[in-house]
Amino acid sequence: MRTDRFRTAVAADIPALHALIESAYRGDSARGGWTHEADLLGGQRTDAAALAEMIADPAQRVLIAGDDAPTGCVAITAKPPATAYLGMLTVRPDLQGGGLGRALIAAAEDAARAIFAAEVMEMTVIRQRPELIAWYERRGYGQTGERRPFPHGDERFGVPVDPDLEFVVLEKPLR
Repeated sequence: MRTDRFRTAVAADIPALHALIESAYRGDSARGGWTHEADLLGGQRTDAAALAEMIADPAQRVLIAGDDAPTGCVAITAKPPATAYLGMLTVRPDLQGGGLGRALIAAAEDAARAIFAAEVMEMTVIRQRPELIAWYERRGYGQTGERRPFPHGDERFGVPVDPDLEFVVLEKPLR
């Protein structure tokens, strides 16, 4: 998939994509933006192997903004029969608040409809991030009432500072 602003990630993008994601979610660099997990989680957000699996999987797409150096990305995963999962929405911290996140979500929703025939987009957000949940709600996502456990003990997803981390599930109809 290619639009005038976004393209589908390929294996050659993994090093730059990994650096972007880590800089936006973890550590001091992430604190340059408004939406980060640096105060809730240490360790990594993802790794190169996980990104390679996503890019190689025909049931997933990673969309990238920026050709030379990625400035944002979003992942979409098919959840048949008619749902797609939105994850890893990332915008370079110094560019947050400028509309790129909203554009990535719109591109992900379009791709989910076109590629996976999705009628619903689902996502999970850490419950302890009310400002981010509210931002998604302003984009048309609603809380389902479902909660899912955070993968405590699996350092591939980070090392929690708060032992009570958990996810809330949000959905948006794509019709």
